[in-house]
Amino acid sequence: MSEHTSTNRHGGAGRALLWVAIALTVALLGFVTIFVSQRNPIYSDRDAGGISKFKFIEACKEVLEDTEELTVGAGGQSLPLKTLVEQGSPLKPGDKIHAELEAEPTEIVRAAQLAEGGGWAMTLPTTIAIHSGERVTTLGQLPMQCSHDKKTGKTTAQLALPGQ
Repeated sequence: MSEHTSTNRHGGAGRALLWVAIALTVALLGFVTIFVSQRNPIYSDRDAGGISKFKFIEACKEVLEDTEELTVGAGGQSLPLKTLVEQGSPLKPGDKIHAELEAEPTEIVRAAQLAEGGGWAMTLPTTIAIHSGERVTTLGQLPMQCSHDKKTGKTTAQLALPGQ
């Protein structure tokens, strides 16, 4: 047997220090959670906007994906994007128009701002392209103007011609 074994136990002080360390860790994690959540860039005033900033951004992306319904504002009129694209050359069978935001996520979050009178507003560059199987033909960029009306609860997006 070893001479270093002892029958006396002195673990009470170590156990108390362990509980103090656990309590301090839980308090620190709670503080950090509250601190970080208040400074979250996607945190938003739902009462003023009608929906959260995150839901607004996602709704704008969904509207942008539906290129059949997407319109382009030109001289006070609203033209379907498909009609405008086909004025240059008709689409072939299997061709699909795609509109995609050309901004980093941080730029998208910064662009979404509360609108006067309630709701949200955002303007960002959008790339318009024609997808034909594996081939992608980029037509150019147009600014997308997206807004959420707090009263109606509806999110709408429209592209704008340069200089409009």
